[in-house]
Amino acid sequence: MSSRSRSPSSRGREAGAEARRRRSVARLAAVQALYQQSLVGTHPAKLLNEFHDHRFGEVIEGDQMADADRPFFDDLVSGTLARADELDQLVTQFLGAGWSLDRLDRLMLQILRSGAYEMIARPDVPRGAIVSEYVDVADAFYPKAEVGFVNALLDRLGKSVRPDVQPDIGG
Repeated sequence: MSSRSRSPSSRGREAGAEARRRRSVARLAAVQALYQQSLVGTHPAKLLNEFHDHRFGEVIEGDQMADADRPFFDDLVSGTLARADELDQLVTQFLGAGWSLDRLDRLMLQILRSGAYEMIARPDVPRGAIVSEYVDVADAFYPKAEVGFVNALLDRLGKSVRPDVQPDIGG
């Protein structure tokens, strides 16, 4: 069926699904970029350009990489880096007794930082969507226990910084 023969509402749903997919790709890529930056200290502008020019939509090792919502990706990476100290303090509040940021591996820290940044800086994205998306990111790298840890921490953090917002899996 061609896009001309589909109803306007069907095309709108497809466009919305595509926008959500591109944001999901942006979140995963942001966590990867933040992890890379934490390992080698790549300058943020160079880091963003590397992902724009060599990752999104490119064929890498025979696989077609998905394209991302690039402005959203840029905001996640730049905002998380700019507010890392603030985000670390926020995440620390929701770690269990006896836990500190030092006990988290680098990748887990970047997942939590990025999720916390989105929670406090992107009121346009529903709280439940943020939690769900970062649970999916964690699931790409970790076993079930760590995925549950991300879910619990971001859920509690989100309810703290957005107490009056109902969870909505939309963004």
